[in-house]
Amino acid sequence: MQVTFLGTGTSQGIPIIGSDHPVCLSDNPKDKRLRVSVLITWNDYNILIDCGPDFRQQMLANDVKRLDAIFYTHEHNDHTAGLDDIRPFFFRQGDIPVFAHERVLKALRKRFDYIFTTENKYPGAPGVKENIIENKPFNFHGLTVTPVEFMHNRLQVFGFKVEDFAYLTDLKTIENEEVEKLSDLKVLVVSALRVKPHHSHFNLEEALEFIERVKPERAYLTHISHMLGFHNEVEKELPPNVHLAYDNLKITV
Repeated sequence: MQVTFLGTGTSQGIPIIGSDHPVCLSDNPKDKRLRVSVLITWNDYNILIDCGPDFRQQMLANDVKRLDAIFYTHEHNDHTAGLDDIRPFFFRQGDIPVFAHERVLKALRKRFDYIFTTENKYPGAPGVKENIIENKPFNFHGLTVTPVEFMHNRLQVFGFKVEDFAYLTDLKTIENEEVEKLSDLKVLVVSALRVKPHHSHFNLEEALEFIERVKPERAYLTHISHMLGFHNEVEKELPPNVHLAYDNLKITV
């Protein structure tokens, strides 16, 4: 299984428009972050987790020619706004399967009604195949995918465990029974917004404590804001098995 970090930034990305913060002005490519998303490649299948506003740019940067499914964590704009840009995949492949909580699908139907409608559909609009997921494992072409439920302030979010890999973004609180799903991981990806505490996201300290609790072989931090600091400086301070993810990083699990 190969995992490509398509974007590792928070909702505004880095640099933020008009910002003169030192991290936003950095010349290091690893300090430039598109909105958060990963691509899992397994047995020639490409599975996208979240389809944010930078989706088109991310697909071009990684020369992705096929998309077999989109798994949605939740409905916030930085995780969903790129759905219209699946059109090239739709024109080649037909309806693209999307997997999401029923509440998330309802939000997508409202925002992208022209994609989900079956009546008098605009000829240039893409199409999707809806798959409602609950907090129980589901099968994708022989692959077992286990949702991991947690809270983003007061909003329910799904992370996903796929084989020995787990991806959890926009996490603030999680129940013990959900943590138990994360035993024996080779790779854990978890969000770490900044150094100071935040009402709806792990900060760096909370993310590191969570990693120590789960004890994966390796861990990567994502959904990073400019307030976490410079990539190279933060990386030096992390435990040996923990790394900052960066855009277009590819890892093998």
